[in-house]
Amino acid sequence: CRSALDLVPFGIKPLLRRAAAYEALERYQLAYVDYKTVLQVDCSIQAAHDGVNRMTKALLEKDGVNWRQKLPPIPTVPVSAQMRWSIPSAGAPGANTPPATAPRGGPGGSTAAGTERARTLKEEGNELVKKGNHKKAVEKYSESLKLNQECATYTNRALCYLTLKQYKEAAQDCTEALRLDPKNVKALYRRAQALKELKDYKSSIADIKSLLKTEPKNTAALRLLQELNRA
Repeated sequence: CRSALDLVPFGIKPLLRRAAAYEALERYQLAYVDYKTVLQVDCSIQAAHDGVNRMTKALLEKDGVNWRQKLPPIPTVPVSAQMRWSIPSAGAPGANTPPATAPRGGPGGSTAAGTERARTLKEEGNELVKKGNHKKAVEKYSESLKLNQECATYTNRALCYLTLKQYKEAAQDCTEALRLDPKNVKALYRRAQALKELKDYKSSIADIKSLLKTEPKNTAALRLLQELNRA
């Protein structure tokens, strides 16, 4: 990404991909700067707005209310760069399509239509869960994940697997969710539940302790930790 940005300064795709890489490395300050830079180039990119929101939350947890003071400087994007990306014919095909689905949806990313279809399938799965039809919901979530690997879809499918007593599959889905969002509370809690049923008490306790670092007063997690300590 750095090499790409050396060639084309303020390129949207390399900035978004570098931000996603920094995020995966938990270098949230640098990720925040890149997402903010993208928004200077094109303020309509939803992936960058989402990234800024995630990084704000992560930095607030990590550095407290004064997190902004610890940020590296955010570069000022020259007007010429903003103009370049706003004209589709300027050698930047698809510059305005949010490519940040790439880390989730595989190397090629996912098309807008695919992402929309994935969302619809996830919502259909959610409705089936409300009706208690977990088996059918698993099918919907599986179809959705083929189009777009989203953290919430994995944790939702994990919940279904837990209900269906498919604990190994539930744990695997939570692991995938945590690959996308390492501190996801639902994924940690549900994997801990699955591991408890698989009698891997040590790993289950480790997950609950990780969760409690993020949410120390999570009553469900504290209750599960008590059960595990008795197991």
